Amino acid sequence: MMKKLFLILLFPVTLLSQDIDKIFQNKNEIYFSFNYKSKHQLDELSKIISLDHKIEKTRAFAYANKKQFENFLEKNINFELIDKTVFYDNISKNNWDFYPTYNQYVDMMYAFADSFPNICNVYSLGTLNSGREILIVNISDNVGQKENEPSFLYTSSMHGDELTGYVLMLRFIDDLLNSYNVDSRKTNLVNEIDIWINPLANPDGAYAGGNNNVWGATRSNANFVDLNRNYPDPQDGPHPDGNPWQDETLIFMGLADSINFNLGSNLHTGAVVANYPWDTWSQLTADDNWWQHVCNEYADTCQFYGPGNYFSNYNDGIINGYDWYEVDGGRQDYMNYFKQCREFTLELSDDKTPNPANLPVFWDATSPSFYNFMEQSLYGLRGIITDSITGAPIRAKVEVLNHDIDSSHVYSSLPVGNYHRYIYQGNYSFLFSKSGYHSKTINASVLNNNTSFLNVQLVPINSVSINDIKQNKKAIKSVDILGRKNQKNSNNVKIEIDEKGLKTKKIIIN
Repeated sequence: MMKKLFLILLFPVTLLSQDIDKIFQNKNEIYFSFNYKSKHQLDELSKIISLDHKIEKTRAFAYANKKQFENFLEKNINFELIDKTVFYDNISKNNWDFYPTYNQYVDMMYAFADSFPNICNVYSLGTLNSGREILIVNISDNVGQKENEPSFLYTSSMHGDELTGYVLMLRFIDDLLNSYNVDSRKTNLVNEIDIWINPLANPDGAYAGGNNNVWGATRSNANFVDLNRNYPDPQDGPHPDGNPWQDETLIFMGLADSINFNLGSNLHTGAVVANYPWDTWSQLTADDNWWQHVCNEYADTCQFYGPGNYFSNYNDGIINGYDWYEVDGGRQDYMNYFKQCREFTLELSDDKTPNPANLPVFWDATSPSFYNFMEQSLYGLRGIITDSITGAPIRAKVEVLNHDIDSSHVYSSLPVGNYHRYIYQGNYSFLFSKSGYHSKTINASVLNNNTSFLNVQLVPINSVSINDIKQNKKAIKSVDILGRKNQKNSNNVKIEIDEKGLKTKKIIIN
């Protein structure tokens, strides 16, 4: 049984300070609606309040902490305060149709690793001041080892009251682990991808009302900060919301520094749509056609498996973020611009915290798309970049000539040297470069939902090839001659002679 109560309270535009204090007496954030005149006005307001995804033709909904609300009041806009109370009774727990307590969540995450130790690790990324942990599982056939694989990330519920993805990600972990060596496709995904899944990015928001239930969940964290406005922004700088980076933000920024994620998605609720970058500005990404391809694949699959009209709103289930409404300091833009990870935002349900009895319906509708998108990480152009002389893997830049803009290039990742460039099908010129090496341009073709392999060797600028040596036999005989060629580095001359002592294999001047 589900009970949901909405109480709409009307207030005058001008409020006394004691009225504001009363509104925030027992809460750290409020939910309200207001009328707006244009998208420009909405984008301006998004800089001072947290707009909800529920946006009607002339009416918008938003969250605000006390400071944000005071800034909103200065705009002299009429508003309606909405008090939402949600609680659930008599829900069975036999079919993933429940929201776990915080302790149940922690036990489930560690149980995954205990039950499947060969393919699953669980990590605590950090402990918040509340004592709650941000947990993540890593799933791979050689878990904990760096391999020639793309790194993939699913993370959910950075807004604490948007909890559909929370339960679906727990179920996704369970399904992926139990399908290993049973389902060939899912087994291949575990074998070929370095998979990371964080079901709950804002535990303090989800359990703001206490660890035993999510009834009092809030959008913001314990410091009343909207975490999806708290990231460095490509246009608005390191602190677009005016707040210091929160512990949750620092934890995920640190994770992205440690793991070179290639592809990922951030799960939200409050709408049903696949939202692709950018959020902060109107220009399109270099790979807008690729984004539309993968988002359409996601939405089309949800339409096929889901109930009527599921993932059918907006532009047939997909939307460019800025075309929807501007978001500054969002996680999606941070990952794409600063970390070269192709991440987009999934909105899974109109109801932020739906009746848990309906969660199995959302699972049936979305789980095929979860797998489809994860499989996209295996496609595109990929390979390993190495030093042509030593064979050692190197971290190099991979650019698409006459195509890349706004930080859409990627890098190969150490210690393997593997790179993964996702791009819409076509013929492209790829430029591989690294300081201290000769750059190399190679033409390659890519097909959608297919993999093209291209390993690349870059030649160090200070190396001397065998052909160069053969052209100067005197150089083969004399270390001193080579030293004089590069007098400043004469002590760094190295000659390697084959086992018969007949000829030089290579000469390196460091």
